[in-house]
Amino acid sequence: MSQYDLVIIGTGPGGYVCAVKAAQLGLKTAVVEKRATLGGTCLNIGCIPSKALLHASEMFEEAGHGFEQIGVKVPKPKLDLPVMMKHKSDVVDANVGGVAFLMKKNKIDVHTGTGKVLGQGKVEVTGEDGAATVLDTKNIVIATGSDVMPLPGVEIDEKLIVSSTGALDLEKVPGKLLVVGGGVIGLELGSVWNRLGSQVTVVEFMDKILGPMDGDVSKNFQRMLKKQGMEFKLSSKVTGVEKKGKGLAVTVEPAKGGDKEVLEADIVLVAIGRRPYTEGLGLDTAGVALDDRGRVQIDAHYKTNVDGIYAIGDVVAGPMLAHKAEDEGVALAEILSGQAGHVNYNVIPGVVYTQPEVASVGKTEEELKAAGIEYKTGKFNFSANGRARAMNKTDGFAKVLADAKTDEVLGVHILGFGAGEMIHEAAVLMEFGGSSEDLARTCHAHPTMSESVKEAALGAFFKSIHS
Repeated sequence: MSQYDLVIIGTGPGGYVCAVKAAQLGLKTAVVEKRATLGGTCLNIGCIPSKALLHASEMFEEAGHGFEQIGVKVPKPKLDLPVMMKHKSDVVDANVGGVAFLMKKNKIDVHTGTGKVLGQGKVEVTGEDGAATVLDTKNIVIATGSDVMPLPGVEIDEKLIVSSTGALDLEKVPGKLLVVGGGVIGLELGSVWNRLGSQVTVVEFMDKILGPMDGDVSKNFQRMLKKQGMEFKLSSKVTGVEKKGKGLAVTVEPAKGGDKEVLEADIVLVAIGRRPYTEGLGLDTAGVALDDRGRVQIDAHYKTNVDGIYAIGDVVAGPMLAHKAEDEGVALAEILSGQAGHVNYNVIPGVVYTQPEVASVGKTEEELKAAGIEYKTGKFNFSANGRARAMNKTDGFAKVLADAKTDEVLGVHILGFGAGEMIHEAAVLMEFGGSSEDLARTCHAHPTMSESVKEAALGAFFKSIHS
C-alpha cells in the first residue's frame, strides 16, 4: 500500500495549488520543499516581493512628482529604504504564512528537504542534516519551477552583479544600475530603482523590449520608460563585467558584432530569462525524458514518459508564469481524481507590473500576420478617457484584435494604468469565444478606465464613439 496518493516536489504556485486541489478532491497528499518556507520563487524571491517594491516605489514617485499636480502640497519625500524593505519582507511573510496555513487546513503533509525521484512511486527527501527518508506514493508531481539564467562569462555574486534575488535586497540605491535584459523582470526591477534615484540603463539583445509582446505596445512602452529616465541600448549584448574600483566596468557590443564600448555601473542586474530547475532531482536515473531546452517532457495530461510521474509549471514547456502553473496544478489534480482537467493555453494573460502597466492576452499582431490570419483592429487611447484624465493617468491605450470574418476576439493588449486588472474582462470574453461586438455591446460603468477596452472593441466591431 502506498503511503500517499500524491507527492509533489516543490511548493511554488503550481505545487502548492496542486496539493490543495488534490486534497480537496480526497487524495492523500504530501509536498516536499527545500526552503524553510513554502511558496517557491514566486512568493519568496519573485512575484510577491517585487510587487511590494514596485508599489512602494510608485508611491514614493507619486508623492514626489504627482501630488502637486492635483493640489496636494507635501514636503519632498525622503526615502527610508530599510523600512521599504521591511514592508517587502512583511508582505512575503504574510503570503508564505498563508500557504503554510493552507497545508494545515487541508491536512497536507509537509516534508522539508531536497526531493529526489528514486523511481516510480518513490521520493527521497534529504534534510539539512543529511538524513534521508523515502516516501511511498502512487503518483509524483515535479513542480520545481525555474532558476536564473546565467550570463556566459559573468559570475553572479548577489552583491555587485545580482540576479533578481539580489536586486530585491539591495542595501542602498545604486547610483548607476545596468540591467542586462529588457524583459519583464529587468524592466520591473529597473523601474523600481529608477524611481528611487538610480540612473538605469537597459541592454537588450533584441531590437525591441518585452520580447514576444505586441510590437505596438513595446515601442510605446519604451518611449514612456525613456521619458521616466531609463536609457536603452537595443540590439546589444554584454560580453564582460569587470570590477573597477568600487564599481564595475561593463563591456557592451552590438548583437551582430562591431565596436565595443565600456559602461560604468555600481550594480549590474542579470535578467536574461529563467531556465527549468531539474538539477539533483534524479530524473536521469528515473528515466524521465527532457527536451532540448532541459524541460521535462509531458503529454496533454502532464504525464512524463514514466508511469506515475507528472510535471507542471516552469519546469515544462509554456510561459513561465505563476498563474499558468496554478491552472496546470488544478487540472492535474482533477485528472488524477478521474475528472477532465484542462488548461486553455490560448487564454493566459501576461502582465508587466511597471507604471504604467502592460497587459496582454491572446495573439499579437505579429503572430496573426505570421499565421496568415486576417484580422481587424480597434484601438482607443486613454487620453480620451474621462476617468484617466481625472487621475492624470492618460498614457497608453487599449487594443482589440478580432478575426476579420467571424469577429471572434483573438488578442487584447493594454498599456496603461491598471492594465493588469482590466485584461481579465478580455480573458473571460475569449474563454467563451466572444466577439468584439459582444464586448462593445456590454454596458460598462462610467467613468472607468475599462470603458477604453469597450471603446477599442467598438473600434474593431464598427467605430469607437469617443475618438
